[in-house]
Amino acid sequence: LVACVFDQEYAGRLSAVADRSPKLKTFVHIEDNSGADVAALGSVGFSDAIAAQSTERDFAERSADDIYVIYTGGTTGMPKGVMWRSEDIFFALGQGIDALTGERVSSEFARAEQAAQSETPLIFCIIPPLMHGAAQIATLSQWFLGSTLVVVRKFDPEEIWTLFAAEGVNSVLITGDAMARPLVDALDAEPDRWDLSQLVSVSSSAALFSQSVKDRYLDQFPNLIITDSIGSTESGFNGLTYASKGAKATAGGPTVAAGRDVVILDEELKIIPDGDHRIGKLGRGGNIPLGYYNDPVKTAETFVIAADGMRYAVSGDSAQWAGPGQMTMLGRGSVSINSGGEKIFPEEVEQALKAHPAVFDCTVIGVSDERWGQKVAAVVQFRDGHVATLADLVDHTRTHIAGYKVPRELHVVEVILRSPSGKPDYRWAKELAESGTAKVEG
Repeated sequence: LVACVFDQEYAGRLSAVADRSPKLKTFVHIEDNSGADVAALGSVGFSDAIAAQSTERDFAERSADDIYVIYTGGTTGMPKGVMWRSEDIFFALGQGIDALTGERVSSEFARAEQAAQSETPLIFCIIPPLMHGAAQIATLSQWFLGSTLVVVRKFDPEEIWTLFAAEGVNSVLITGDAMARPLVDALDAEPDRWDLSQLVSVSSSAALFSQSVKDRYLDQFPNLIITDSIGSTESGFNGLTYASKGAKATAGGPTVAAGRDVVILDEELKIIPDGDHRIGKLGRGGNIPLGYYNDPVKTAETFVIAADGMRYAVSGDSAQWAGPGQMTMLGRGSVSINSGGEKIFPEEVEQALKAHPAVFDCTVIGVSDERWGQKVAAVVQFRDGHVATLADLVDHTRTHIAGYKVPRELHVVEVILRSPSGKPDYRWAKELAESGTAKVEG
């Protein structure tokens, strides 16, 4: 890291950590009204930096091989820098593939040129923080599509809906229930406060978006298009599913339409053909990253040469074919629970729990059990003024999932800890459950 562009309000925070990166010598701040002191950093204002730039190009021409690094969210470990060639990320995630034909676009400007002919280009809002891969990719994609972008400064549901009404937002990106639930709570509390007639679609990525929460949006907006995009920083786009009111969850997890170049690999890295229902590892070929920054071991584990001789990104998600071109997503194998030899994926249990009216948020993990090896433990944040017993939650979840998957322990907390982008912190939840400090029953 040699340069950093930052909002002036974060000068103090940056000053506290800048010495951890000896090569970091250049600082450029975006001026705001915070009054934060930037002198200690020797930072230059953004407008001054632009004005002082030479009109001569003093660096090499840009190329398809320029590297774009995105850091993972660190759901199951430390964040890692994923290195994408610029060309690869454009064709994998940047609207480089025409959604209607499945073919590559003629140029990076083609989609924006089409949008320029429209009298009503799309107005798209990005709610997740831009440090998150989903937000960065959505931003780039919408620019290539010629959309107008609306960005929020912080997550405040009332401020966000006010912004939507003012800007006429048509479509929005969120990251699952952590954002979706507080937003719809604000709508339910004041359903007539905002004119949101321009909103036509909600897209979610990177975290669980429960059916019960989707149903609440469809109560407010019966014609709303709700999509879940399945993917990862390492693999790019893997699949897409559309929500419908009252849809029943499929066994194991959501069923999605498989994306371009997506495969399911068995333990021997052989491709499992569509129609074969064995569980395997989700992989994606074609335009994929070079690997992880400064981590050859993890690179070799994730980016593999399969039995067909092709290179694939295998991010750790388990999946199985559910029908022609359709696959069921089962979750991360690294956080799966092995109870008596049966594999249980936390997201399936979490979705069942979140359908209970008393549950605001939850994280499910496996804890040690003498008889079964592991058992399912639920760390739960109840809604204000609501509570439920373990028996209540067991009875409820049995109506959604198999009996061996229901929670056997209940741990209650005031707030479920998540990353800024809304991803669950499974390490925190496991440590909490194993410590027993929040255990209520089980």
